[in-house]
Amino acid sequence: MYLPEHFAETDATRISEVIAAAPLACIVAQTASGLLANHIPLLSKPDGSLIGHVAKANDMHQTIADGQEVLAIFTSMDAYVSPNFYPSKQEHHRHVPTWNYVTVHVHGTIRFQHDRQAKHAVVGLLTRLHERRVNGDAGWKMGDAPADYMATMLENIVAFRITPTRIEAKSKLSQNREARDYDGAIKGLRASGAHRIADEMARRADGDLPSE
Repeated sequence: MYLPEHFAETDATRISEVIAAAPLACIVAQTASGLLANHIPLLSKPDGSLIGHVAKANDMHQTIADGQEVLAIFTSMDAYVSPNFYPSKQEHHRHVPTWNYVTVHVHGTIRFQHDRQAKHAVVGLLTRLHERRVNGDAGWKMGDAPADYMATMLENIVAFRITPTRIEAKSKLSQNREARDYDGAIKGLRASGAHRIADEMARRADGDLPSE
């Protein structure tokens, strides 16, 4: 990833926040047939590893070798930035359009797990997290489904774990602009409906960021 120093994200807490907020990762791998990409929700474990599962019918677990390097890409927010957002444009017109975004690239080795215990664990952890976010205490649990049905569903998936070897994170949020243009970008993004990324930029301007 092209990563100018002023856009490099080094805060470990912020990187974890991106992965948690945008769990649907694009997993990319080189295979004998060329590049393979799959969009799969992942969960970060306390040890930093990423877990997930794929349908057994998805040949990802056959075309990617155990222990092979893969790249998991998480993108939490993005928005178009118009030159018209910058107050200084009216003075010299030396601005062009750009795109702001926050992304994390996790390079690591993947291991597939076919045993029932691993598959049960990954499904349980993923569904518990996301059901609580959506439904709170009334969230769906694996035990809500008939045991034979759940057993069939587990039989039809393959679990996996990615062990990170390198992490690159980028927060391209107009840090290279002067203060008035940075503020103008925030206002312009809000006016265009990109509230999440505008709020993130404002949070950084206020210094309201977690520390490592």
